[in-house]
Amino acid sequence: MELSILIAGFGGGAIRGLVGFVKHQYSYKEVKFNVPYFFFMMFLSGIVGITVASAVSRTGFVFFGGSGLTGLTPALALIVGYAGGDFLENIYKIIVRKP
Repeated sequence: MELSILIAGFGGGAIRGLVGFVKHQYSYKEVKFNVPYFFFMMFLSGIVGITVASAVSRTGFVFFGGSGLTGLTPALALIVGYAGGDFLENIYKIIVRKP
């Protein structure tokens, strides 16, 4: 598996973590910025992104690209990493029944 796919998967997960953090910051008043928590959650989201991108890459699923059939590219790995983090967050909300 290419290193670029792993990096893109981590990037997608990290972007998802950043979006979730910013959303939380602006949803509630007087939220304190906890630096260690922020970096831990960014890292955890990145690991989820790597895991999901790696899983999709290993399935051998073929995508239709502009030049025909193609495997998982770094751009798709970034999207898959983002979507994987979003999917897990929503599953968590369903389990804990959190709005």
